[in-house]
Amino acid sequence: MGKIIKNSWALFAGYFILMIAHGFQGNLLGVRSVIEEFNFWATGTVMSGYFVGYFAGANIIPKLVGKVGHIRVFAAFASMASLSILVHAIFVNPAAWTIGRFITGFSLVAIFIVMESWLNDRANNRTRGQLLSIYMIITLVGLSVGTLLLNFSSPEKYEPFILVSLLLSSALIPILLTKRKPPKFKKLGYIDIKGLYKTSPLATVSMFCTGIIHSALFSLGSVYAASMNFTIFEISLLLFLITSAGGLFQWPVGYYSDKGDRRIVIIFCTFFSAVFAYLAISSSGTSLENMYLATSVGVDKIMFFIYVTFYAGMAIPLFTLNLAYVNDWIPKEKFVAAGGGMQLIFGLGAMSGPFICSLLMIKYGTNGFFVHLLIFHLVIGMFGLYRITKRSYEDNPESTFTPLPRNITPLGIELDPTSGADISSNDK
Repeated sequence: MGKIIKNSWALFAGYFILMIAHGFQGNLLGVRSVIEEFNFWATGTVMSGYFVGYFAGANIIPKLVGKVGHIRVFAAFASMASLSILVHAIFVNPAAWTIGRFITGFSLVAIFIVMESWLNDRANNRTRGQLLSIYMIITLVGLSVGTLLLNFSSPEKYEPFILVSLLLSSALIPILLTKRKPPKFKKLGYIDIKGLYKTSPLATVSMFCTGIIHSALFSLGSVYAASMNFTIFEISLLLFLITSAGGLFQWPVGYYSDKGDRRIVIIFCTFFSAVFAYLAISSSGTSLENMYLATSVGVDKIMFFIYVTFYAGMAIPLFTLNLAYVNDWIPKEKFVAAGGGMQLIFGLGAMSGPFICSLLMIKYGTNGFFVHLLIFHLVIGMFGLYRITKRSYEDNPESTFTPLPRNITPLGIELDPTSGADISSNDK
């Protein structure tokens, strides 16, 4: 482990700084959009821009890396991400912010692809599991620290935007100064959506709905909290709990999913997520027309934080559960290609998530946010119950649950030791 960190410290340092900026940026914009009195429709459109850019970049960047190389792509898009946040500080309107979020999504997926390609080059079949674990921990800690930076300065000022830009720019330094030569880029393979649906209808439908759920949760969670008149500290604490619980719960959820029928765990997690989403609604008011939380810290607010923490713990592991479940039905050599296809499905759902959620917030008020989450969890759960009646469970000993960051690309999935990816066994 020590040798891995020593050989890859520049990559990990740059990525950690990047995750701090990423965790800070989206939530900063959510809070500022409420202060600027953007309506929910405009805010949802702005937040969807990130996922549209991410999806577009995921399909374009691999070809670009193959043409101009890792370092040029990383430097260009890290700089572009740094510039895009300044656009938000200068032009405070939904149209400019939507364009800025598109650029951010496009730029960050480029950085993730370069990072994960580089990590794959550093890995061998003996160490890639350790690399993936470090990658997961750095992602979780970086995003969590980023949410706490909301307390740095008032979102109404320009200083937080400058800080995000500085963090994104500084992430360049350790990586561009590394002595290691960039790796040769390997073409990514995919299993198409039709093929994945035939392989596992439940995993495909669940992954699409998970994209809708996760994109709304992470892009509009700060909007919800700010609209409920939470203090900046309370908003940052809520987002910290969501991020931390979502990461930490992956290990126990994964453990139990490997012990039997993974569909049962998916159904269990999604129905309990729906229950906790409902409890979050009930703790914030008596009806959809009258939803509020007292601005002072009381029993209702404490229970709300507890409900949301358990909600995140149940809901966020769904991404990796879906990947593991589709792998239950395919041979090991297709795991990475299936992961690429599932990422595509997740992206299609994620592009529409904030927009759909914003429409429900317009119709039902601020807690339309939780109505959105509840609805799509019920869709997954009900479809899961239906699928159990259509096919019996078959154990695949080659398929196991491995905790993964939600921003991982197919290149990162290759770091999973159970994926069957062909990685050189030479020491890196």
